Amino acid sequence: MNDIDLPVEIIERAETTRGEIQLQRRGDAYEIISNGTFLMATYNGESERLLVRRALELVPSPDKVLIGGLGVGFSLQEALRDPRVREATVVEIEAKVIEWNRSELAPVNDHALGHAKTRLIHADLVAWIRETAETFDLICLDIDNGPDWKVFDGNASLYDDAGLEALRSRLRPGGCLSFWSATPSPDFAQRLREAFGNVEIHEVPQSHGDPDYIFYVRE
Repeated sequence: MNDIDLPVEIIERAETTRGEIQLQRRGDAYEIISNGTFLMATYNGESERLLVRRALELVPSPDKVLIGGLGVGFSLQEALRDPRVREATVVEIEAKVIEWNRSELAPVNDHALGHAKTRLIHADLVAWIRETAETFDLICLDIDNGPDWKVFDGNASLYDDAGLEALRSRLRPGGCLSFWSATPSPDFAQRLREAFGNVEIHEVPQSHGDPDYIFYVRE
């Protein structure tokens, strides 16, 4: 029997300013649910890892990496595995997600938050990206379910023309920007082509349900 077919054990349910968030377990796997919407799980992390892994392949000197959205820590863990990465900054809005990554989820991602190269920022990425003056070699974003299936309406501004320009201003020359999405989002792909000239799209099959999609563009 697959983990997804097993009964659910609720580890913790909490109320936040953005609604309810829940950590649950099925067998040996964990899932995070936000306001009843599935966000992520530890049994299907290939696309979360690919979000970073392929971006690392596209950049010759990825000293500084920015990861938008901590999730279950797989993207951060992937960045930390590359010896060329000097600092991996992760921006996460939910305090509970941070707490779970320091407790229940820590063994799953090899205690990524405690790594010497990890820098954690507890903030709203959409606001933070417009306020910071920092630049990065990689910016890898997985803050909801993508441009067509946003968990929070406020995230929409990350995917529009102004949002793409804000992200571009934080990208170093030769850097790579990647987006995770639960849908193929052809309109967003076209927006990326218009802004960056080219886009690489990876379709990642899932054992249950529709595939995930990763978009990559270069500065």
